[in-house]
Amino acid sequence: MHPERIFHNGDVFTADAAAGRAQAIAVAGGKFVAVGGDLDVKGLAGPGTELVDLRGRMLLPGIVDVHNHHLRGGQSDLYELKLLPTMSLDAVIEAVRARCAATNPGEWVFGGIWGSHLVEAIGRAGALAALDAVSAAHPVMLRDDSQHNRWVNSCALKLIGITADTPNPPDGEILRDAGTGAAAGLLLERASGLAEQAVERSIPDLAARNKASCRRAVEILNGFGVTAFQDATTVLPFLEALAALDRAGELNGWCVTSLPGQRTLSGADFVGDALIARRETYRTRHVRPDFIKLFMDGVPTTRTAAMLTPYRATRLQGCCFCGDPLISIPALVRWIAKAEQYGMRVKVHCTGDAAVRDTLDAVDVVRSFNGPDDGAGPVHQIAHAGFVDPADIPRFRALNVAADLSPIIWYPGPIQQAIRAAMPDERADCYWPLRDLHEAGALLAAGSDWPVVANPDPWLGIEGMITRRNPKGGYDGALWPEQALDLETVLRIYTINAARAMGLSALTGSIEAGKSADFIVVDRDLFATAPERLSQSKVLSTWFEGRCVHEAS
Repeated sequence: MHPERIFHNGDVFTADAAAGRAQAIAVAGGKFVAVGGDLDVKGLAGPGTELVDLRGRMLLPGIVDVHNHHLRGGQSDLYELKLLPTMSLDAVIEAVRARCAATNPGEWVFGGIWGSHLVEAIGRAGALAALDAVSAAHPVMLRDDSQHNRWVNSCALKLIGITADTPNPPDGEILRDAGTGAAAGLLLERASGLAEQAVERSIPDLAARNKASCRRAVEILNGFGVTAFQDATTVLPFLEALAALDRAGELNGWCVTSLPGQRTLSGADFVGDALIARRETYRTRHVRPDFIKLFMDGVPTTRTAAMLTPYRATRLQGCCFCGDPLISIPALVRWIAKAEQYGMRVKVHCTGDAAVRDTLDAVDVVRSFNGPDDGAGPVHQIAHAGFVDPADIPRFRALNVAADLSPIIWYPGPIQQAIRAAMPDERADCYWPLRDLHEAGALLAAGSDWPVVANPDPWLGIEGMITRRNPKGGYDGALWPEQALDLETVLRIYTINAARAMGLSALTGSIEAGKSADFIVVDRDLFATAPERLSQSKVLSTWFEGRCVHEAS
């Protein structure tokens, strides 16, 4: 069979260590059938083969995003109030005022994201009254840039059913006025689920909205060159939307899902064994429900990450508070063992170095009982892996645990500023030890954590990994510049490494004969581009299974 298309006269970065670079590729039946030099590959052409002249442009594998919340991102784009994490409190309130003025009375106004630097201001007396003053006729819910916390107004508190007597949910907190005990409008960690559930109850056809959000999310991902992704917390309605989209032939990407083992920040009804038992019902060609998602801690910005050393002293927490893990090591061992029994893997949220250590300890226990498979064992993931004690860095390779590097905050920015307010400078600055992990042989994979970041643009992360500076500007300095990586390593992190971490490397992640024809064409020679200009790269076209799913206008 002759190829359907041959792309030639290009600069092909294959991400295949054996093949290196090439000039041309041939595609047939949705797969790569040849990769090599122009003469050899063009010699395979038949009468019906379309020849595509790349005119020297660079072609590389589709981007693989190891960590996003795609449906939330699509929902944000289609339906929600959009805030920037750099906005002041007054600017956030003004944005709410404008949205309320354009919204029918009684309807929810929800969205985000507000910056972590506003946590203290939102928790003070007067912030709730200021929000109420511009939104009295509307319930309001706003997510923060960690997606772990919500700010709601008094109307929303009433609809949710929160009063001064409402107890804190497990692993969550309803912030209260110190004088009256009344809810102050700030919901931390799993208390956020109370607000999310109230919003969902207000949507007339949630399934249709979820499917539309999923479709839009994949369109956005394709526009940035993403052809495979791992949804980081896939509750049942999200799984239903993905499967429905794929069965309709509308899912233009590989999706690995992560089924929550615990109660989630969205307050989902089905979690743990009840959700895992349903997973095969929603397995399709492109939807792979192969991971269990667990949360070992919260986030450092609200001092809920589990750290080995104390946070800055506060009046309430004292001088020695390090945060607490959400799962004991024995319970985590049971979850990992269960995942392996089911033929699944785990993605464990760990933003603190104590949570990372506990997770590595738990994997070590399971490895000692189950034994490695072919010398490695199933690849489990530690999600975020931003703070890692130096003693634990070699353990990633030894235990075959992948470091999920997300979100794109390893350069100075609002979240890093908030972390520095919570932690001593010397610890806050030792963030994202990428070079140390890479040199220790750890499998590094990159993700966006969209919509924790405003969009899933991988080129910002690619530049940030190399420069350790903020590609968007506005912040001076570099974050631990000694941990910078080179471009080729970073491109592998965003392609074949992420595919390996997700269990998709036999299908995608590199340009090799027999793999899915997932690739992108970009507007520049990345290797001839100044590092500080890499974030300006544009994807000219995105191809999934040999079909063009995005073309720049």
